[in-house]
Amino acid sequence: MKKRSHRGDPDRGGGPVPLSEALGALFASRGYARTRAQGELEAAWEAAVGPEVAERTRLGGVRHGVLSVTVAHPTLLEELAAFRKPTILAALRRGAPGSPVRDIRFRVGPIEA
Repeated sequence: MKKRSHRGDPDRGGGPVPLSEALGALFASRGYARTRAQGELEAAWEAAVGPEVAERTRLGGVRHGVLSVTVAHPTLLEELAAFRKPTILAALRRGAPGSPVRDIRFRVGPIEA
C-alpha cells in the first residue's frame, strides 16, 4: 500500500512546505488578494473619472463582471452612463487587470465620506 503524503502537516509527519505555497494559502484564507484587487479597482476608478467625480461616487462590488457604482445625483449618473462609460471601462481594464469588469451598473444613492 502506498503511503499518503501529508506534506506541510507536522502532526501527520509532513515535511516543510515551500514559502510560496504557505503564503498563497495564507493570502487566500485571509482575503488579502480580494482586498488588494478592491484597492487597485478604486485607484483605477479615480484615475478614470478624476478626483472630483470619484468624491461623488462609491464603488460597490463586482458580481459576474458587473461593477456596481452609486452616484450622488441623477445628472452625474446620466453623464457617466450615457457619455463616459466606454472610456471608463477601458481605463478600468488597463488600471485594474485583477478585477474582471466587463460592465458598470450605476444607481443614485447616498455617498458616505
